[in-house]
Amino acid sequence: MPITEKNILTRLYVVAGFLFLFAMAVLVKLVSIQLVEGDKYRKLAMARTEKMFTIAPKRGNLYSDDGSLLATSVSRYTIRFDAETVSNKDFEENVKALSDSLAKLFGKTTSHYQQLLRKAKVNKNRYALVARNLDYSDYIAVKQFPLFNKGPYKGGLIIEQKIVREHPLGKIAERSVGYERVDENGYYTRVGLEGAFGEYLRGVEGKRLKQKIAKGQWKPIGWDNIVEPKDGYDVVSTIDINIQDIAHHALLRQLEKYNAEHGCVIVMETKTGEVKAISNLGRTTGGKYYERLNYAIGESHEPGSTFKLMSMVVALEDKVIDTSTVVDTEKGTYKVYNRTVRDSKYGGYGKITAAKAFEVSSNTAFAKIINTNYKDKPEKFVNRLMNMGLHRELGLPIKGEGKPVIRYPGDKGWSGVSLAWMSYGYEVSLTPLQTLTFYNAIANDGEMLRPRLIKEVKEWDKTIIKFEKEVINPSICSKETAAKAKQLLKNVVEKKHGTGHRLYSPNFSMAGKTGTTQKNYVSKDPEVMKYISTFAGYFPAENPKYSCIVVIHEPDKSVGYYGADVSGPVFKSVAQKIYASSPKIDEVDVDEVDSKELDEAYQRYYADANKKYKQVPNVEGMSGMDAISILENLGIEVEVKGNGKVRKQSISKGTDLKKVNKIVLELS
Repeated sequence: MPITEKNILTRLYVVAGFLFLFAMAVLVKLVSIQLVEGDKYRKLAMARTEKMFTIAPKRGNLYSDDGSLLATSVSRYTIRFDAETVSNKDFEENVKALSDSLAKLFGKTTSHYQQLLRKAKVNKNRYALVARNLDYSDYIAVKQFPLFNKGPYKGGLIIEQKIVREHPLGKIAERSVGYERVDENGYYTRVGLEGAFGEYLRGVEGKRLKQKIAKGQWKPIGWDNIVEPKDGYDVVSTIDINIQDIAHHALLRQLEKYNAEHGCVIVMETKTGEVKAISNLGRTTGGKYYERLNYAIGESHEPGSTFKLMSMVVALEDKVIDTSTVVDTEKGTYKVYNRTVRDSKYGGYGKITAAKAFEVSSNTAFAKIINTNYKDKPEKFVNRLMNMGLHRELGLPIKGEGKPVIRYPGDKGWSGVSLAWMSYGYEVSLTPLQTLTFYNAIANDGEMLRPRLIKEVKEWDKTIIKFEKEVINPSICSKETAAKAKQLLKNVVEKKHGTGHRLYSPNFSMAGKTGTTQKNYVSKDPEVMKYISTFAGYFPAENPKYSCIVVIHEPDKSVGYYGADVSGPVFKSVAQKIYASSPKIDEVDVDEVDSKELDEAYQRYYADANKKYKQVPNVEGMSGMDAISILENLGIEVEVKGNGKVRKQSISKGTDLKKVNKIVLELS
């Protein structure tokens, strides 16, 4: 078709129409962006150039009970230089003086800093690093340096502040002090006191506006924060730094001496449940020890012979025995079904009282006592343990408490030998702190307290929250049973046949129980078998002020592994040094009830003892269990009638021992 003027005009009109419609579409879009979607795109642009950052608040201080710092927050500052905001004139006038000041403060050369600053200026670097991790005094000094004293815009000074946590005591109690960390997803990791009481310590975050600059870096805008952070509260713990230091070093020495795998020490105030020291040391591959894990709270294991106290309390409460009940240890072995219980002493102890069985830590005696009296109703034994709370966690604020194991008849793992094995600390599991809580209850005449690690929360000098003692069980047993148990624990240390007698000192009194637990005991290979050595107790014995437990895992068997040898000396060292550093502890108010009568009885006994036991001693007025132990050690067979103190003895004082085979004691 021939091209005509009319065709050309039609095509022009069509093109013009399309251009008009396109222009109208662009105009509509511009109006829409400006008026309808403007806020959205302005925010997007702002987000790409400016962003709100959170500012971590200053975490509250963690104190010991006397106000000494266990953990504190300090500010650390990083100094950067924005070379783009500084005029050439100001830069040239001040660069030499600024470099001199920096060199003098940080110990580098002036030329080093001149080169750094000039390079930043040439490259138009808006975020050049000058110094990092400055303390507050250095930060204040840098702010006054030439050029930097002109501020962030004219002087190019960029200041970044961060809060770091420091422990003035260093590695001592590091695991117990702990930490609180949060990851990029907001998940917290909480350890020790820092983690347990983070809600008080952490404070409230602030807000700071920053501007995006080259290379994806963010520069603070202005001097001030949008929202100021609020500092956390201070927390006063129950830890006594003197006792903590004593416990730490006593444990460390013993771990090194026995080349042990790990261990822990806990010291608790008897009447309040306040934990005064808690030390946890584990060994590195290089043989060094450090606060590796919180074994005291988190590690549940078979307690071994320290559990005999629990078994004794159950038997005394149920009145299936008394301390004077005679048990035949059957030459050191006792067979239950296809399993044999053995005493550590070859040949056993013969016929002994329940009291002496506890003092010498006879496995066969305890297996026999518990198995014989509870085999028809094993739930009665377990129910008593559970009534004393041994199957429950302590409910501590610190995360990671190990779970106790007290099996019930019918549970998985229960068998015909379970009663016998439980009686002396196998087939059960407790953490060191759970064991100590029970011992502390006995020292406290039956009142069981929840261990406490915090005294109060403070803001400056104002108390926000005060924590008092918490009673878990006002009476785990009768006062009569508690009194008998306390005497037994005292005898373990004081009596010559007691497993803890090597720890005895005439200068101060202690009471406690040794424990030596076999690990991997299912193996018959002596090289595989390892041990846990424990000593748990309290001091002074007469009026307990502190309870303490020492647990050491896998000591070198060639050096020693018994609880009295490995853990006992740590207990004694802690007790001795606390005595020496705490004069008030000697001001013991000994119970006056019957004390005069008992003292006179024991004076008569010791007078007889000086005669080297050629004659029958006078045991009248003594407790039955002590009288029986004395007479049995002289080779005399003892028959007992009644309970309590010795009212009458059938063989009079002074009778030649060679003529005596048996004596009858009447107890009141």
